[in-house]
Amino acid sequence: RKKGTPILFTEENVAETFKLVESVNYHEAIEPVPGVSVMFHNAGHVLGSAFISVEHDGKRIVFSGDVGNDNVPILPDTESISIADYVVSESTYGDRVHEGVEERSKKLKAAILKTVEQKGVLLIPSFSIERTQELLYELDQLLEHEMKVRIPIFLDSPMAILATQVYRDYKHYLKFDAPILSEPDGDFFSFKGLKETLSREESKVINDSSNPKVIIAGSGMMSGGRIQHHLLRYLDKKSTVLLIIGYQAEGTLGRIIQDGAKKVDIFGQEVEVNATIEKIESFSAHADSDKLTRWLKPKDGPIPKKIILVHGDPDQKTAFKKHLEEKLKTEVIIPGFGETIEV
Repeated sequence: RKKGTPILFTEENVAETFKLVESVNYHEAIEPVPGVSVMFHNAGHVLGSAFISVEHDGKRIVFSGDVGNDNVPILPDTESISIADYVVSESTYGDRVHEGVEERSKKLKAAILKTVEQKGVLLIPSFSIERTQELLYELDQLLEHEMKVRIPIFLDSPMAILATQVYRDYKHYLKFDAPILSEPDGDFFSFKGLKETLSREESKVINDSSNPKVIIAGSGMMSGGRIQHHLLRYLDKKSTVLLIIGYQAEGTLGRIIQDGAKKVDIFGQEVEVNATIEKIESFSAHADSDKLTRWLKPKDGPIPKKIILVHGDPDQKTAFKKHLEEKLKTEVIIPGFGETIEV
């Protein structure tokens, strides 16, 4: 929180809120108020993610939340919409199509090999939930079965380390595309060379580790967290590879670097961007335009009467609106702030 900005809520507010939380399983119909039926469906976005169907007065509205990407190696596929009169849909990647799984693996492998060849550092800013776990899975498969290199990999994110344990605890909700649980350790979140640095003292030791090395750290958009300390240390070096594997919102440090800035400000210091910048979009936990278009076609009923686009930059929403109007031949709305839509 920036100095001078108002405090939106306190720890006491959070504690009181948790008293109101009830757990609900997928496909369990609940009635939060009389006459309104609500059900959660697996969105395939992160562990436990859901889109919601709401039925009232003979109408069915679906709220997408975040819709998962195709070919996520550790999660079940996104459930289809059965029937929907109206859909409120995200549009994060409404203007693009992600590269395929093979291309993702190829780019990750190339980034590791380049780092080894240059005796440099591979920096991977990663979101703590889902992105990190998918990345660890991919690294486990590459380093155990395809690549003969041995390189230290540091998971330098307390939140990601703790979140990864949640994935271990609830692995019965996961779905793997390789027989990972039958391997000797039965754990795709741990493999040779991986070191979790939970404390600040452990994190500082990374600097003493010789190159080459891989550092996975939050935040995913580089606007906070331990990744900033590593950027400050390594971003100006030509032997560094910065691998962007997640969405970078406008105004974030990650977006500024992604857009080609030659110099950036980190902790009040001007840092030259001499590192090689690479990007893999298919690690994104969000569906691309193709996936969203397929998902918006209900399997048991007609195309929704209205599709309302939210959760996306203006360019993405505008491009996706045009695309959907051409492909689905239905009304697509981009609402303004505070706008009410009649259904």
